[in-house]
Amino acid sequence: MAAQDPSVSGVSGRYATALFELARDEKSIDAIKADLDRFDAMLADSADLKRLVRSPVFSAEVQMKALDAVLAKAGISGTSAKFLRVLTANRRLFAVSDVIRAFRALVANFKGEATAEVTVAEQLNDKNLDALKSALKSVTGKDVALNVKVDPSIIGGLVVKLGSRMVDSSLRTKLNSIKHAMKEAG
Repeated sequence: MAAQDPSVSGVSGRYATALFELARDEKSIDAIKADLDRFDAMLADSADLKRLVRSPVFSAEVQMKALDAVLAKAGISGTSAKFLRVLTANRRLFAVSDVIRAFRALVANFKGEATAEVTVAEQLNDKNLDALKSALKSVTGKDVALNVKVDPSIIGGLVVKLGSRMVDSSLRTKLNSIKHAMKEAG
């Protein structure tokens, strides 16, 4: 499975593939994906959790105790919790974000979905998200899962990365191209 998707490789790919195969056998792909998404959201929102995950200063025991508290708070249990504990015991918790990204790619591939990385200046409403999904579906012929990131520095518009293709219609890029054109003309 990992060989079919070039974005799933290395240590994170091996862990993600192992978890995916276990989830597929248990018929719990969606539940595990939801748990990992919840953990990933917590990781994105907490500087302390990021530090715990990434810093080699913390011992596996300290990481395990803290992880158990985080999992209990998030309501993550079962295979997802066991998997995160294995990452911690094997001193691979620093790779959890890459593992989650690789797992999402495997799930999308399994479900026949494509995943698009979308960067916007401000959060999109449901109507705009649905319009974007349907536009991308018409281009790819697949259902498209969106990973939306808000980056106010693009000023307006959006940047879409889908597989090896990227469309940058951000206002920042347009202003930069005007600035370069004016330098060349001046």
